[in-house]
Amino acid sequence: MLKGFLSRVYWAFSRWRIAGEPAPARPTILLGAPHTSNWDFVLMLAIAWRLGIEVHWLGKKSLFHGWRGPVMRRLGGIPVDREDPGRVVADVVQQVDAGAVFGLVITPDGTRGGNAYWKSGFYRIARQTGMPVTLGFVDRTTMTAGLGPTVELTGDVASDMDRIREFYADKAGVRPQRRTEPRLREETVAD
Repeated sequence: MLKGFLSRVYWAFSRWRIAGEPAPARPTILLGAPHTSNWDFVLMLAIAWRLGIEVHWLGKKSLFHGWRGPVMRRLGGIPVDREDPGRVVADVVQQVDAGAVFGLVITPDGTRGGNAYWKSGFYRIARQTGMPVTLGFVDRTTMTAGLGPTVELTGDVASDMDRIREFYADKAGVRPQRRTEPRLREETVAD
């Protein structure tokens, strides 16, 4: 396959190394964090293609206008209409029910850093669909990128996020100064 060939070439010549866990064998929410640069997207695609993971990712609807639409969809993009976000969950549930094995890549820290909180959409989608969460990472300090553990969320937001925070504590991202601490606004409401 072309994707596999491109990923092998990328990893052969990249300064980055792929590391971590093997690909999950069932549908998963695949977190892409820390998301501090557009290069994170390239690295996550290279990881997925190298591990043979079919990926889908959520992007704002405006990314899919004009000539970019077919390209983005071919790369696994799903346009999100912020006025009808429930449609995304319904589409994901339909794919899970159909037996598809894929990673739904979500960058919870939003658009390349600078936010006070992670966006909680990944958490809500995982809980509503019953999908686990695989902790994908980019770490400039070690020049590694890959997959961490796959975790089942319990519904105890603070406890689940403590586990996620522990994993990402030493991960810096491509642009470390843009890193957002893994914390959901819902945690502060629960405190």
